[in-house]
Amino acid sequence: MLLVVLIAVLLISSCGRPKQPRVNVPPPPPPESTTGTPAPSQPAPKTTKPAESATPPKPTEEADLAEPVIPAGTKPIETQTGLASWYGPPYHNRRGSNGEIYNMHAMTAAHRTFPLGSIARVTNVKTGSTVLVRITDRGPFIPGRIVDLSLAAARKVDVWQPGIAEVKVELMQSGVQAPSSGKWAVQIGGMPDEKAASKLADHLTRRYHSAKVLRFKSPAGDWWIRVRVLNDDHDRAQKLAAETTTPEGAVFLVRLD
Repeated sequence: MLLVVLIAVLLISSCGRPKQPRVNVPPPPPPESTTGTPAPSQPAPKTTKPAESATPPKPTEEADLAEPVIPAGTKPIETQTGLASWYGPPYHNRRGSNGEIYNMHAMTAAHRTFPLGSIARVTNVKTGSTVLVRITDRGPFIPGRIVDLSLAAARKVDVWQPGIAEVKVELMQSGVQAPSSGKWAVQIGGMPDEKAASKLADHLTRRYHSAKVLRFKSPAGDWWIRVRVLNDDHDRAQKLAAETTTPEGAVFLVRLD
């Protein structure tokens, strides 16, 4: 009986305690990374990069400073031999005879008779170095010198450091073939002061009534005279140059065009 009573008590007590329901709780999400990973987004559309040019064009400034180019096999039209010099300041950034602003870093030169815009080849007789230059100005007006190079051209043919050097100058391209055609004048100078230049200019004006006599100061400070004969004729200018003498400076035949 006692055993039966004990079993009955246990059954009653177990039935009176509510049963805990079994719940499956999902595990907590993993902790977020401190760096953070952005949510996936739609892939960006692909863009095609334009193909780069193999040889990008040079700026205009560089092109203007480049050495002129002539066709292979070009033959010289005229050849001269003499002394070359170079000019930079105070002529740099001043207007040259062809109307352009002179840039001493460009491959240019001054010549007394080659047509403006011509291409000339200058060769240093001693070193053999050569350069092609464009004729943009008139000069040099010193006896014995036949070409005045820009600073850049003088560096290339080893004229810059010595100041002068013997060279061969070849006219390679010219718009005018005949040496006596075109416009010509007589240039006289340089004279150290304005008084001497004015005196000679007045004398030439009285002697040659049909000529136009100009006097001007160069950037270097000396004075020059330019005589333009009737119609800028070559033969008239050559005759005037042969008849003219000056105690200071020199007389040269120059080409205007």
